[in-house]
Amino acid sequence: MARTREPGRGVVSDRDRRDDGHGPVRTCIGCRSRASASDLLRVVATDGVVDPDPRHRLPGRGAWLHPDPDCLHRAERRSAFPRALRVPGPLDTGALRALLAPESVTIEPHDRRDDRRVGTRKQVDPHEPAVKPSR
Repeated sequence: MARTREPGRGVVSDRDRRDDGHGPVRTCIGCRSRASASDLLRVVATDGVVDPDPRHRLPGRGAWLHPDPDCLHRAERRSAFPRALRVPGPLDTGALRALLAPESVTIEPHDRRDDRRVGTRKQVDPHEPAVKPSR
């Protein structure tokens, strides 16, 4: 395997250097594999809670994770969140778990036709005149 020297990074192997033009490369804290930042979910620590940052815009130190429950489980098991985000103590991953949890209940798409109240409208007989004649 060839090794090259890059400014600021020291000696880097060809395997670790990903110059494929698809943006920055980050490491998932769950499975420790490298992937494009666009394929990973950025998370930040806010008041003891791990918050997902899908737009990659929240302030503070971020960590990267595949949007996969298995990678989340691995990161929790290895206590990777406090270490990667450099915060003391455990972090609550409930919001992240809810985002990545597989849907156990299938939700039907909302149909506006269901909202109509057909039973409250007055039935009109097509054979009856619209306006009753006055006496």
